[in-house]
Amino acid sequence: MRNVWLLNFSTFFFFLGISVVTPVVSPFLVSLRAEPFLVGLIAGITSFLSLVSKPIGGAFGDKGYRFHALVGGNLLGLFAGVLYVVSALSSNVYLFAFARAIHGFSMGLFFPSSLSTAVDLAPEGRVGETLGWRGMMFSLGNIVGPAIGGYASDAIGFSGAFALTALFSAVGALFALVAWKEAGDIAKPREHEKASYRELLRVSFVSASLTLFLFSVSYAGVTTYLPALYKSLSLPQSLFGYYMMVIGLFSFMTRVIGGKSADRKGPVPVITLGLILLLAGYVLLNVYLFPPMAYLSACLIGAGFGLAVPAMQLMALGSLPKRIRTMGSGIYTMFFDLGMLAGQVSLGYVAQLKGYYGVFPLLPLILGAGFITLYAPALWGKLNAR
Repeated sequence: MRNVWLLNFSTFFFFLGISVVTPVVSPFLVSLRAEPFLVGLIAGITSFLSLVSKPIGGAFGDKGYRFHALVGGNLLGLFAGVLYVVSALSSNVYLFAFARAIHGFSMGLFFPSSLSTAVDLAPEGRVGETLGWRGMMFSLGNIVGPAIGGYASDAIGFSGAFALTALFSAVGALFALVAWKEAGDIAKPREHEKASYRELLRVSFVSASLTLFLFSVSYAGVTTYLPALYKSLSLPQSLFGYYMMVIGLFSFMTRVIGGKSADRKGPVPVITLGLILLLAGYVLLNVYLFPPMAYLSACLIGAGFGLAVPAMQLMALGSLPKRIRTMGSGIYTMFFDLGMLAGQVSLGYVAQLKGYYGVFPLLPLILGAGFITLYAPALWGKLNAR
């Protein structure tokens, strides 16, 4: 388990380096008098590069270079942090945009190998638990990072906050290097092995990926249009910040529970419970859209998120052959990115037609389709068996 925790700490510091800059991006661009369209374009560069580079990171990892990808992703994050600082000192918006692109590519390189290596290093029978612990470190980085970044930008300026990205990424690279050194045979390239990516079409992988897609489409409605609703009503943005903090806290608390339960009972029952909690959270959100009662829905959404995510990861990746697992990790996580993008665009059209209030009644319906993608393979198998 020592290697697992070295990997977890590397994951924590990598995502801490990303999340620490998240609340600073838009204010920094506004301080440079960037036009709103340019602000949105630069903010989206990171997500786009992360999405398109994940297959590259997956293929690289499946060649046997997973630890190269883990160290390299952190070093690219360090490089991006240095460029952030230089762009702040020189007030160069284009250099900042380039740095955001580098950071996005680092995510596509790091994430697939981080996820697949966690599966490889997991003790026998404890894959779900290991994924749960990894998810906790991911969640913790995304909870702590924005708070540190916001405070640092107020206290030591933009350049000081950006320097933290470089610092945290450097620490993440050190943990990855130590894990690499101690990993043994798993760190050796496996160039002689041929990967048959057609095996990604197995039912468990496809079912988990499609369920994740619908899961993220519905989740995008909360993260994108609930703060927009609050802003349109001139409510403090801190209200949504607290809402996301509650989601993050409950997700953090239930990750390991979800992973351990998936190991014992199988992933499908745990995913089902997680989706039920999410569904209840969406229904409750429609009843109570505004704080403080809205925070009850955040508790349910966060708990459902924490239970379902490690179980879906286990369902998608646990049975994949090792030689294609990194690509599988990249493709699987792409479904989350694609779901967020699809949710933002499609539900934005709904908001344009019916206002922000019209978005939230659709979320339970969208998530409900996730039960179909989760159970359709089993139902199809039973029908064919008759």
